[in-house]
Amino acid sequence: MDTVTDYSRRLERLIEISRTLASTLDHHQLLRNILNAAIELTGAEAASIMLADSKSGELRFEATSNIDSAQMEGLVIPVDSSIAGWIFTHAQPLIVPDVSRDPRWNPNVDSQVDFTTRSILGVPLIHRNQTIGVLEALNKQAGSFTEEDTATLQTLAAQAAIAITNSRLFQQADLIAEIVHELRTPLGAIMATTHLLQRAQLSEEKRAELLRTIQRETERLTTMTTDFLDMARLESGRMRFRREPFNLPELIAECLDIIRPQAAAHGVTIELHLDPAAATINSDRGKLKQVLLNLLTNAVKYNKEHGRIILSTEATPQNMVCRVSVTDTGKGIPPDSLTQIFQKFYRVPDSEGYATGTGLGLSIARKIVELLGGEMNVESQVGVGSTFWFTQPLKYTTLIPA
Repeated sequence: MDTVTDYSRRLERLIEISRTLASTLDHHQLLRNILNAAIELTGAEAASIMLADSKSGELRFEATSNIDSAQMEGLVIPVDSSIAGWIFTHAQPLIVPDVSRDPRWNPNVDSQVDFTTRSILGVPLIHRNQTIGVLEALNKQAGSFTEEDTATLQTLAAQAAIAITNSRLFQQADLIAEIVHELRTPLGAIMATTHLLQRAQLSEEKRAELLRTIQRETERLTTMTTDFLDMARLESGRMRFRREPFNLPELIAECLDIIRPQAAAHGVTIELHLDPAAATINSDRGKLKQVLLNLLTNAVKYNKEHGRIILSTEATPQNMVCRVSVTDTGKGIPPDSLTQIFQKFYRVPDSEGYATGTGLGLSIARKIVELLGGEMNVESQVGVGSTFWFTQPLKYTTLIPA
């Protein structure tokens, strides 16, 4: 009777979960829902979703409940020498009661993260007869994984595969629609300007002005396409990161060399307050340069004439992170815009015409920071200015006493 009751309960939960998955179009929330469902329905300690890269064919972690996003990024599961690879290749479910006794077990992931895998129940994610990935439940908390657990996880995986595919399509369609909308403005300006250039009675001064407009809008298009590609790579998980210790003041100096001519043109001065304890951090140098340049460029564009920019670093040893802050003395951001400032394509309403951009820079910067194990936020006061800050892991060169 208990078995029948448990089966009925699982069936009811599966129906509820299926409805939730079908109505969730936010990709990251969808993945979290799938992981939570897998853990609940199988009584597992953790769960993972691995999806195949359509270009390379590699299996990569898309979401896990036991690995943070910074650790997960860049971890590749070998298809030919792993349990997940076997499930993916054979498109069959698999129970491994003790991974240490299975020759297919690849311990590399456990060795890189703070987790010990003991047992695995894995099922393929199949959509329209194509295996798109693997869903795994890890470490049964009571007893061992059963055939009933397998049947339950297979049912969940069938719904998950459909939901993941739909979510990806929705994301792509949404991004494409936004991209087309954003491209229309500079393209329209170029089209109108080239039409005017065909008039024979134009003065040389007017002709030069129109050519400058074409050049400006073309440069804008180049910036937009770069941002669109970065966002697409971030959302698809194809952007790769390389973490290593590097000197933060040297990176800041490089960024300031690029920004100073823009700042000088507006009479904006730059102050530095660098914490010596935050000299070395462990992150992706190139990607953080992109983040810093975005914040500094915005601090110049949205500053007042003859304003100030304060760039500061601070080590917080208790959290083992470095906090980098960029403060400006500009217009500030209205309270109702603060909650939306990191959304894709969002621009503060009264900044239209004041400065151009794609509305993707801050969204890209925050996503990069989060994937590198940090966080980013903003504090602002209208008429006073704004402070954008982010954190990154510290890399200490000496041992810290316990």
